[in-house]
Amino acid sequence: MKGIRVKHRTKEEFVADFLREGIISGRFARGSKLKQAELAQMIGTSITPVREAIKLLEAEGFVLGDSHRGAVVAPFDMDATEEIVDLRVTLESKLALAALKRLTSQTVEDLRDLQQQIEKAAAEGNREAVRLINYRFHETIYMASELPQTLQFVRILWARYPFDLINKLENRIERASAEHREMLSAIIVRDEAAMLSALRMHIRSGWDEFKVGYAS
Repeated sequence: MKGIRVKHRTKEEFVADFLREGIISGRFARGSKLKQAELAQMIGTSITPVREAIKLLEAEGFVLGDSHRGAVVAPFDMDATEEIVDLRVTLESKLALAALKRLTSQTVEDLRDLQQQIEKAAAEGNREAVRLINYRFHETIYMASELPQTLQFVRILWARYPFDLINKLENRIERASAEHREMLSAIIVRDEAAMLSALRMHIRSGWDEFKVGYAS
């Protein structure tokens, strides 16, 4: 799939982003084992950057280390997610506001392209693609903020958020696509209030829908 790719300083960062995307999109299922040799072959690199990337994702919480089983994709913790949603709203709002002041015309075009991709994937019912593009859309915005420490904390929150389960809700991918459209429209005209409103609704709506389904 075509995608807007960020520049990576090292091979470890490239591999970490590949795995992060794979976990969020559901390509690597919760509880599944991440085999270094297989990943290295899949990506086309040596085992060393794979091993280092897994250590980074373990620190972020995307994977759990085990001396016997190796690294496995971390499970979802329902009890912790309400707090995670609140933190996501706070930190991602901070990133989005900072990014809005720095977004270049090229980055806005990248976001337009990603929005076209997410709408196409939603129309095709491709849930994995929607999750992947959702990640790239937010990452593209937040990278422009030039607040790497805040972004690192947000990634830790993403590691604990049930993107895969939420996107299984009926018609959720279509609603997510529409929510992204609202964010992009606000970004294009540099409307801070509208962008923040759309972002916060996007973060909270999926979780609120999931809670209703989970409780029933």
